[in-house]
Amino acid sequence: MLTTKTIHELLGIDEVFKAPNRLMEILFNKSDREELFKQFLEYERDMSYEWFMQYFEEEQADRKNKKQDFTPQALSKMLSKIVGGNSYFEVAAGTGSIMIQTWHEQRMNDSLLTYKPSDYWYHVEELSDRAIPFLLFNMLIRGMNGIVVHGDALTREIKNVYFIQNTSDDYMKFSDLNVMPRSELAEKEFNVRKWIGDGIVHIESPYIEWR
Repeated sequence: MLTTKTIHELLGIDEVFKAPNRLMEILFNKSDREELFKQFLEYERDMSYEWFMQYFEEEQADRKNKKQDFTPQALSKMLSKIVGGNSYFEVAAGTGSIMIQTWHEQRMNDSLLTYKPSDYWYHVEELSDRAIPFLLFNMLIRGMNGIVVHGDALTREIKNVYFIQNTSDDYMKFSDLNVMPRSELAEKEFNVRKWIGDGIVHIESPYIEWR
Protein backbone atom coordinates (compact mmCIF):
# COMPACT_ATOMS: atom_id res chain seq x y z
CA MET A 1 0.00 0.00 0.00
CA LEU A 2 1.28 3.46 -0.91
CA THR A 3 1.34 5.29 2.40
CA THR A 4 2.96 8.68 2.90
CA LYS A 5 5.91 6.89 4.52
CA THR A 6 6.28 4.54 1.54
CA ILE A 7 6.09 7.37 -1.01
CA HIS A 8 8.75 9.34 0.84
CA GLU A 9 11.01 6.30 1.11
CA LEU A 10 10.70 5.65 -2.63
CA LEU A 11 11.49 9.28 -3.41
CA GLY A 12 14.34 9.35 -0.89
CA ILE A 13 13.01 12.32 1.07
CA ASP A 14 12.29 12.99 4.72
CA GLU A 15 9.85 15.90 4.52
CA VAL A 16 6.60 16.45 2.60
CA PHE A 17 7.54 19.76 0.99
CA LYS A 18 10.47 18.10 -0.81
CA ALA A 19 8.28 15.66 -2.78
CA PRO A 20 7.31 17.73 -5.87
CA ASN A 21 10.82 18.98 -6.62
CA ARG A 22 12.41 15.60 -5.96
CA LEU A 23 9.88 13.80 -8.14
CA MET A 24 10.37 16.33 -10.95
CA GLU A 25 14.13 15.84 -10.71
CA ILE A 26 13.76 12.07 -11.06
CA LEU A 27 11.32 12.37 -13.97
CA PHE A 28 13.94 14.14 -16.08
CA ASN A 29 16.39 11.25 -15.74
CA LYS A 30 14.92 8.41 -17.80
CA SER A 31 16.82 5.54 -16.18
CA ASP A 32 16.12 6.78 -12.64
CA ARG A 33 12.49 7.45 -13.55
CA GLU A 34 11.83 4.00 -14.93
CA GLU A 35 13.55 2.39 -11.97
CA LEU A 36 11.26 4.43 -9.69
CA PHE A 37 8.24 3.27 -11.70
CA LYS A 38 9.25 -0.36 -11.17
CA GLN A 39 9.62 0.25 -7.44
CA PHE A 40 6.16 1.83 -7.24
CA LEU A 41 4.70 -1.11 -9.15
CA GLU A 42 6.00 -3.47 -6.48
CA TYR A 43 3.60 -1.76 -4.06
CA GLU A 44 0.66 -1.07 -6.38
CA ARG A 45 -0.26 -2.68 -9.69
CA ASP A 46 -3.83 -1.47 -10.04
CA MET A 47 -3.45 1.30 -12.63
CA SER A 48 -7.17 2.09 -12.82
CA TYR A 49 -7.10 4.83 -10.19
CA GLU A 50 -4.93 7.76 -9.10
CA TRP A 51 -2.51 6.46 -6.47
CA PHE A 52 -1.59 9.85 -5.02
CA MET A 53 -5.13 11.09 -4.36
CA GLN A 54 -5.10 10.81 -0.57
CA TYR A 55 -1.43 11.74 -0.27
CA PHE A 56 -1.74 14.86 -2.41
CA GLU A 57 -4.98 16.03 -0.84
CA GLU A 58 -3.64 15.63 2.70
CA GLU A 59 -0.04 16.70 2.19
CA GLN A 60 0.33 18.81 -0.97
CA ALA A 61 -2.97 20.47 -1.97
CA ASP A 62 -3.17 24.26 -1.69
CA ARG A 63 -6.80 24.58 -0.63
CA LYS A 64 -6.49 28.12 0.68
CA ASN A 65 -4.95 29.88 -2.34
CA LYS A 66 -5.76 27.61 -5.28
CA LYS A 67 -8.91 25.91 -3.89
CA GLN A 68 -7.41 22.54 -4.75
CA ASP A 69 -9.55 19.55 -3.94
CA PHE A 70 -9.89 16.10 -5.44
CA THR A 71 -12.72 14.77 -7.55
CA PRO A 72 -14.15 11.79 -5.61
CA GLN A 73 -13.31 8.47 -7.26
CA ALA A 74 -17.00 7.61 -7.74
CA LEU A 75 -17.54 10.86 -9.65
CA SER A 76 -14.39 10.26 -11.71
CA LYS A 77 -15.73 6.86 -12.71
CA MET A 78 -19.09 8.32 -13.69
CA LEU A 79 -17.53 11.11 -15.75
CA SER A 80 -15.18 8.66 -17.47
CA LYS A 81 -18.14 6.66 -18.71
CA ILE A 82 -19.68 9.79 -20.22
CA VAL A 83 -16.54 10.79 -22.12
CA GLY A 84 -16.52 9.39 -25.65
CA GLY A 85 -14.09 9.25 -28.54
CA ASN A 86 -10.35 8.70 -28.62
CA SER A 87 -9.23 12.16 -27.45
CA TYR A 88 -9.51 13.74 -24.04
CA PHE A 89 -9.21 17.36 -22.86
CA GLU A 90 -9.26 18.67 -19.31
CA VAL A 91 -8.42 22.01 -17.72
CA ALA A 92 -7.38 22.05 -14.04
CA ALA A 93 -6.52 18.35 -14.25
CA GLY A 94 -4.79 18.21 -10.87
CA THR A 95 -2.85 14.97 -10.67
CA GLY A 96 -5.07 13.30 -13.27
CA SER A 97 -7.81 11.41 -11.42
CA ILE A 98 -10.55 11.77 -14.05
CA MET A 99 -8.08 11.33 -16.91
CA ILE A 100 -6.86 8.03 -15.43
CA GLN A 101 -10.41 6.73 -15.06
CA THR A 102 -11.08 7.64 -18.70
CA TRP A 103 -7.85 5.93 -19.80
CA HIS A 104 -8.88 2.82 -17.89
CA GLU A 105 -12.37 2.79 -19.44
CA GLN A 106 -10.86 3.09 -22.91
CA ARG A 107 -8.51 0.19 -22.26
CA MET A 108 -11.32 -1.98 -20.93
CA ASN A 109 -13.48 -1.19 -23.98
CA ASP A 110 -10.71 -2.35 -26.27
CA SER A 111 -9.02 -5.73 -26.62
CA LEU A 112 -5.49 -6.65 -25.54
CA LEU A 113 -5.00 -7.82 -29.13
CA THR A 114 -6.00 -4.50 -30.69
CA TYR A 115 -5.32 -1.84 -28.03
CA LYS A 116 -2.60 0.62 -29.03
CA PRO A 117 -1.62 3.67 -26.97
CA SER A 118 -1.30 5.69 -30.20
CA ASP A 119 -5.05 5.38 -30.76
CA TYR A 120 -5.70 7.69 -27.79
CA TRP A 121 -4.68 11.26 -27.03
CA TYR A 122 -4.86 13.20 -23.75
CA HIS A 123 -4.51 16.97 -23.48
CA VAL A 124 -4.51 18.24 -19.90
CA GLU A 125 -3.70 21.60 -18.33
CA GLU A 126 -2.73 22.44 -14.76
CA LEU A 127 -1.51 25.56 -12.93
CA SER A 128 -0.08 24.09 -9.72
CA ASP A 129 3.68 23.55 -9.50
CA ARG A 130 3.01 20.91 -6.85
CA ALA A 131 0.57 18.90 -8.96
CA ILE A 132 2.52 18.88 -12.25
CA PRO A 133 5.16 16.28 -11.23
CA PHE A 134 2.45 13.85 -10.10
CA LEU A 135 0.41 14.46 -13.26
CA LEU A 136 3.45 13.75 -15.44
CA PHE A 137 4.29 10.66 -13.37
CA ASN A 138 0.76 9.31 -13.86
CA MET A 139 0.86 9.69 -17.64
CA LEU A 140 4.40 8.39 -18.07
CA ILE A 141 4.00 5.25 -15.96
CA ARG A 142 0.78 4.33 -17.82
CA GLY A 143 2.36 4.64 -21.26
CA MET A 144 0.01 7.38 -22.39
CA ASN A 145 0.31 9.83 -25.30
CA GLY A 146 -0.55 13.46 -24.82
CA ILE A 147 0.21 17.02 -23.87
CA VAL A 148 0.52 18.62 -20.44
CA VAL A 149 0.28 22.41 -20.41
CA HIS A 150 1.71 23.88 -17.21
CA GLY A 151 0.22 27.31 -16.75
CA ASP A 152 -2.84 29.51 -16.33
CA ALA A 153 -5.72 28.35 -18.54
CA LEU A 154 -7.37 31.80 -18.40
CA THR A 155 -4.50 34.24 -18.91
CA ARG A 156 -2.54 31.73 -21.06
CA GLU A 157 0.65 32.54 -19.18
CA ILE A 158 2.48 29.26 -19.63
CA LYS A 159 5.58 27.84 -17.95
CA ASN A 160 6.14 24.76 -20.10
CA VAL A 161 4.35 22.39 -22.45
CA TYR A 162 5.22 18.70 -22.04
CA PHE A 163 4.82 16.13 -24.80
CA ILE A 164 4.30 12.60 -23.46
CA GLN A 165 4.87 9.83 -26.02
CA ASN A 166 4.73 6.05 -25.86
CA THR A 167 7.43 5.75 -28.50
CA SER A 168 7.20 1.98 -28.86
CA ASP A 169 3.37 2.09 -29.01
CA ASP A 170 3.34 -0.80 -26.54
CA TYR A 171 0.85 -0.75 -23.66
CA MET A 172 3.38 -2.62 -21.51
CA LYS A 173 6.01 0.14 -21.88
CA PHE A 174 6.48 3.50 -20.20
CA SER A 175 6.26 6.78 -22.11
CA ASP A 176 9.03 9.24 -22.97
CA LEU A 177 9.10 12.78 -21.59
CA ASN A 178 9.72 15.72 -23.93
CA VAL A 179 9.41 19.48 -23.49
CA MET A 180 8.10 21.57 -26.36
CA PRO A 181 10.35 24.48 -27.36
CA ARG A 182 9.20 28.03 -26.82
CA SER A 183 8.67 28.52 -30.52
CA GLU A 184 6.16 30.53 -32.52
CA LEU A 185 4.55 27.26 -33.62
CA ALA A 186 4.05 26.16 -29.99
CA GLU A 187 2.61 29.56 -29.10
CA LYS A 188 0.00 29.27 -31.83
CA GLU A 189 -0.80 25.61 -31.18
CA PHE A 190 -1.32 26.03 -27.43
CA ASN A 191 -2.53 29.64 -27.39
CA VAL A 192 0.41 30.87 -25.35
CA ARG A 193 0.18 34.60 -24.69
CA LYS A 194 3.25 34.76 -22.49
CA TRP A 195 6.01 32.36 -21.45
CA ILE A 196 6.94 32.65 -17.78
CA GLY A 197 9.82 31.23 -15.78
CA ASP A 198 12.76 29.38 -17.26
CA GLY A 199 12.27 27.23 -20.32
CA ILE A 200 13.39 23.59 -20.29
CA VAL A 201 15.26 21.88 -23.13
CA HIS A 202 14.58 18.14 -22.94
CA ILE A 203 13.85 15.59 -25.70
CA GLU A 204 13.79 11.82 -25.21
CA SER A 205 11.69 10.51 -28.09
CA PRO A 206 13.86 9.61 -31.11
CA TYR A 207 13.49 11.30 -34.49
CA ILE A 208 11.97 14.46 -32.99
CA GLU A 209 13.35 17.77 -34.16
CA TRP A 210 11.47 20.90 -33.09
CA ARG A 211 12.20 24.40 -34.25
